[in-house]
Amino acid sequence: MKRLILTALAVFAVGASLQVSAQEKEKEKEMKTGWSFGILPTATYSVDNGFQAGAFGDVYYYGDGSTYPDPLHKISWEASYFTHSQRSRFYLAYDSKYLIPGMRLNASATYVNDPLYSFWGYNGGASLANLPQPYDTYWTNKTTDINYFGMSRQMLRILANVQGRITDHLNWAAGVNFWNWTLGDMRDTGYPKEGSKDKFYYNKDNTLYRDYQKLGLIKDNEKNGGTALELNAGLVFDTRDIEAAPNRGIWAEAYLNGNVINQRYLKACVYFRHYIDIPIHIPAGDPVFAYRLAWQQTIAGETPLYMIQNNPLLVQRNMISEGFGSSNTIRGLRENRILAEGFAWANTELRVKIVNFKLFNQFFYIAVNPFFDAGIITKAYRAAELEKAKTLTVDTYMPLSQLYDSSKVGDFVYSAGAGLKIAMNQNFIVSVELAKCFYKPLDAGLWLGIGINYQF
Repeated sequence: MKRLILTALAVFAVGASLQVSAQEKEKEKEMKTGWSFGILPTATYSVDNGFQAGAFGDVYYYGDGSTYPDPLHKISWEASYFTHSQRSRFYLAYDSKYLIPGMRLNASATYVNDPLYSFWGYNGGASLANLPQPYDTYWTNKTTDINYFGMSRQMLRILANVQGRITDHLNWAAGVNFWNWTLGDMRDTGYPKEGSKDKFYYNKDNTLYRDYQKLGLIKDNEKNGGTALELNAGLVFDTRDIEAAPNRGIWAEAYLNGNVINQRYLKACVYFRHYIDIPIHIPAGDPVFAYRLAWQQTIAGETPLYMIQNNPLLVQRNMISEGFGSSNTIRGLRENRILAEGFAWANTELRVKIVNFKLFNQFFYIAVNPFFDAGIITKAYRAAELEKAKTLTVDTYMPLSQLYDSSKVGDFVYSAGAGLKIAMNQNFIVSVELAKCFYKPLDAGLWLGIGINYQF
């Protein structure tokens, strides 16, 4: 851990040295002016995707510093590749409360290519509940041709959201999100056979993705992907003192999100986040207790397979906002492990700054955040179809009776862990988190997440 901290600080210093500023001398209150650049290599690892190679960063413009620590304009970007899943992704985003007077604009474009995307079935712990042995045996095993939970996907997303003022802390919000998906069988490039120059490839015929098609659980009009145009509208209440890592305040959202083309649906989304300053006056800053209560559910229509993992957000804090599990919702779970029409969850954590300091004319702090996450499915996905599929005599690699147990749909899922944060200028935050899921059907062992920003 000590080596990780020192390495992160060294990379931060390189990014900080790229600062280009039209600034005056720093005022005594240590405000930032002009431009600030943060650049880091995406040298991370996760159990889902393997090692990540590439780069990501943020560009901030503070102007004369009167809005610091909030920037006038923020541009985020990433270009990276993952060794295990062979995922490549490209991301460009813009966020500003000042470009349009009285309004906030958030826009981004994202492209993700997943040759070995994981598909675990529907409804979380109900899927894979009765496998005769640990399901890892059937997942990306590089000694056999079995990757039962593999498929492929390509995703293009272009979104734009705006907020306008109603009262001092209450805003209206609206947005449009365009999606294009291509789904299919795995497209792996092969793995070397032990002691041989030859390669082996995963068997595309023996996958859950194929079996769900045979059983009618994946429909013909969605198995190859599709297009969606989502519109959203609602209210945002925000009293945070700092957006990137608040010390106090409330951030709440309530809105509707619906697809208006092809397979139509309407979702209700409610998020309540509260940041409480704990008046224990340590030199680096008061600790903060933060929690999030969230609920998302389809209230009309049915979500197609290619959109069921989407987690609608008005303001994007991370490049990918999808799936119940991994870094966006319940830490300690595999990526997109819970696919359901409705889900409620809670995140709680204590944020404690250990030390703050100035380096290369940049302001840093180091913090830790022990946390506890929990959630429950509130509306199952295609429950009737799953029960009917159990009675079918279809030739599948594995019988559905071993893969699905409806009695576990409403089980309580929970996990705990701790994180380390290194922040520059209170905005550019590198996050390292370890977690463990204590709900046995979804236990993925020790989970590691490395990225940017606090989770909420």
